[in-house]
Amino acid sequence: MGAQGEVKHEELVIVGAGICGLATALAFHRKGIRCIVLERSESLRSSGVAIAIMPNGWRALHQLNVASILRQTASPILGRKDIWLDKNKQHDMPNIGGEARCLKRSDLIDTLYNALPPDVVKFGHQIISVKLDPQTSYPVVQLQDGSFIAAKVLIGCDGAKSTVADFLELKPTKLFALCSIRGLTNYPNGHPFAHESVRMRRNNVSVGRIPIDSKLVYWFVAHPWMQADSIDSVDTELIRQYTLNLVKGFPKEIIEMVKNSDLDSLCSTRLRYRAPWDLLLGSFRKGTVTVAGDAMHVMGPFLGQGGSAGLEDAIVLARSLAKKMSSTTTDPTIIVEALDHYVKERRMRIVRLSTETYITGLLITESTSLLVKFACIVLMAILFSRR
Repeated sequence: MGAQGEVKHEELVIVGAGICGLATALAFHRKGIRCIVLERSESLRSSGVAIAIMPNGWRALHQLNVASILRQTASPILGRKDIWLDKNKQHDMPNIGGEARCLKRSDLIDTLYNALPPDVVKFGHQIISVKLDPQTSYPVVQLQDGSFIAAKVLIGCDGAKSTVADFLELKPTKLFALCSIRGLTNYPNGHPFAHESVRMRRNNVSVGRIPIDSKLVYWFVAHPWMQADSIDSVDTELIRQYTLNLVKGFPKEIIEMVKNSDLDSLCSTRLRYRAPWDLLLGSFRKGTVTVAGDAMHVMGPFLGQGGSAGLEDAIVLARSLAKKMSSTTTDPTIIVEALDHYVKERRMRIVRLSTETYITGLLITESTSLLVKFACIVLMAILFSRR
């Protein structure tokens, strides 16, 4: 990539070629603004499981001009159903308030990547630090190979363990007392499930199921984290056996779904989040550096809004910068104004989403006290009863 110590100059640099990074690059491309994306992996990270895209996410995908392509890969989610097996109780929500679909992560990543011009994504470029040039005030990133890239704008879309977020001195992410195991199951002759999001609860285990299309189903199993739960995330057969033990007592269809899952799709993670109060008070800009997506607001999956909020970030960020960068990119104060506008527009939106997600997480966590759960119910009624 060049000799050690070499400094390359770029207008706009995005760190991370995940969903938000690629969407942000595409949003800039649609505005006629050139950028590059630095990706640490040697190839596109299109592995993973699936992601629910809610109505706000589809509006963003429409603006990116890829919604029509992605609609061909997944069926709409027509409703939601919550089932409490212990209590023999069920709650149906036949209308979820707009378009929602569950996409294979690889389909979303590939579609965003293919819509970009060639050579926008630079693979094998892992950043290890960010500093501000004392003369220009522009950010300079150091890469693992010892070279440097100076940028007029730097956007961190590098996930929950973001190097760019560390530069901004954002508070560390926190851990829910919950783990999530996720997977895909293919039904060659077609699955028997309605195209709705179903969540079943029994004791302290929650199982979710969302069909992607007529043959493929995405599922997750959430359970309390314990010190002994350090299962090897690489050993997928171990993950499957562990999951089968968790879903004992669930309906036969759930057990069969886990048993017949695609081993390559299985993964187990402990859930992370940025605390709502940290989002309210945190500084999301330093110089001409900012963050978007999980690097800014990683949240639990309880509302299915993490990916959709990241797509929203991409649209707002490109719109804010396009207004300023169309006239000049030589004055850092102009870019700072644009980034401040982006942060101001996004802050209360992500605080609200993260607060609702955080409270929902507390409500479904077994270790949460009854008093705290009561307070959470009251807060939900006060803050989120009207949409």
